[in-house]
Amino acid sequence: MIKSVLGIIGGSGIYDLPLENVREERVASPWGEPSAPLRIGTIQGLPVVFLSRHDKGHRLSPSDINYRANIDALKRAGVTDLVSLSACGSFKEELPPGTFVLVDQFVDRTVKRESSFFGKGLVAHVSMAHPVSPRLRIHLAEAAEAEGIHFARSGTYVCIEGPQFSTYAESVTYKDLGYSVIGMTNMPEAKLAREAEICYATAAMVTDFDCWHPDHDAVTVTDVIKVLTTNAEKARRLVARLAASFPREHEACPIGSDRALDHALITAPEARDPQLVHKLDAVAGRVLRRA
Repeated sequence: MIKSVLGIIGGSGIYDLPLENVREERVASPWGEPSAPLRIGTIQGLPVVFLSRHDKGHRLSPSDINYRANIDALKRAGVTDLVSLSACGSFKEELPPGTFVLVDQFVDRTVKRESSFFGKGLVAHVSMAHPVSPRLRIHLAEAAEAEGIHFARSGTYVCIEGPQFSTYAESVTYKDLGYSVIGMTNMPEAKLAREAEICYATAAMVTDFDCWHPDHDAVTVTDVIKVLTTNAEKARRLVARLAASFPREHEACPIGSDRALDHALITAPEARDPQLVHKLDAVAGRVLRRA
């Protein structure tokens, strides 16, 4: 059996976690510089790896994050299951600020980001029909329930490029399409986690109603920060509770998140670019070694 290693990506307002036996490690990645050094430690005996998505001081905008380097570094650190803690806006009255949404679907509206580890010289196609690992989402729901955190068990997250907030027309359009929340960071993060065969789930933490709401016609950083502080405290409780009961042996994902590359590589071995193959040593090493 594979030992579980829980990865946590902290978004806006979450730049650290109270880990035990913690050490900081800069993991070199062939895909560039990760957002921040990894903080590697334990919570109640469970190995946990924390990465600050925007780095301390929030120096990186959503469009400046090197998502490939982040996921590659977490894979090299042995992460088997990855939870994204992400601030978001809400399109539903029943999801007010302070609510955590355990997202089960994504819509990608980003335009500037590298969204795959694969490409010219080694082509691969992974399924994104179900982008979230269901067992990981169930564990999050159980932890949220135990902590008394108001949450929704499912929802669709639309990811925009940013860094600007939505126009009113965009906000109303997304609401009318039935999306639940809006953010700027979970894509291509979820796609890359799938390519790296890491089980992925999101706790999207609502900070505002976006600009569609008649009583909330403009989103400001000042308003968001007020809710971020409260959400961050709840997120720390959520992670602590999750770690306490998390399986110490990695559970096989029922939708195959952790075996996503089994039938994904389409480029013939003799046609593969050796340089790209070398860069994929962590992400795709499991399947490349058997080729």
